[in-house]
Amino acid sequence: MDASLSPPAAAADLLEALLRQRHSCRAFRPDPVPRPLIERMLGIAQRAASWCNSQPWQVVVTSGAETERFREAFAAAFAAGEDDAPDIPWPSAYEGVYLARRRECGYQLYDSVGVPRGDREAGARQAAENFRFFGAPHVAIVTSDAALGPYGAVDCGSYVGHVLLAAQSLGIATIAQAALASRSGLIRRHFGLPDDRRVVCGIAFGYEDEAHPANGFRTSRASLEEAVTFLGS
Repeated sequence: MDASLSPPAAAADLLEALLRQRHSCRAFRPDPVPRPLIERMLGIAQRAASWCNSQPWQVVVTSGAETERFREAFAAAFAAGEDDAPDIPWPSAYEGVYLARRRECGYQLYDSVGVPRGDREAGARQAAENFRFFGAPHVAIVTSDAALGPYGAVDCGSYVGHVLLAAQSLGIATIAQAALASRSGLIRRHFGLPDDRRVVCGIAFGYEDEAHPANGFRTSRASLEEAVTFLGS
């Protein structure tokens, strides 16, 4: 390789120590993350870029009894089949390669925890883990300002990515959960959020249960050729 194309140490560290190691954790140990470490994680994420530097994200973070209270509220609503809706509409459809990638991830998860394909009851039990936050001791709820519309949500997406990488750098496991946004009304009521806040997603975080089979697989990534079109020289 041309020496001029060799990645600087910082880029190599980003790839090997963070991007390749980070994954969605689906089983956590109960041990809490110390508050200074949480503040460090979120302080790093504050460097995320945003449109006009608007920084639209506002975050509620739960710990200890507050996480358990939130978990119980979510589990009760899920068990009761209470209807709610996301503030940001779900995709209208997953088709083609998007459907294939979604299925690949789902099959990997089910295979790892021993859910046979077609077993709806076992699949529903695993899906319910979303609403237990996979046993995480902490949850961060990310919201945006309604007036900023899709652009505020896009900026929050950048922020969430920064949180995940900051957490990885500090030895904290995470999973970004769009599933929590399915109960946006419940979240607003539970935390007393104003009506002009739009729930983007949740992030469950803590320390990974490395022995749990749900954490034993890794999803694939599309090649550069599939994702990028180069024009010109």
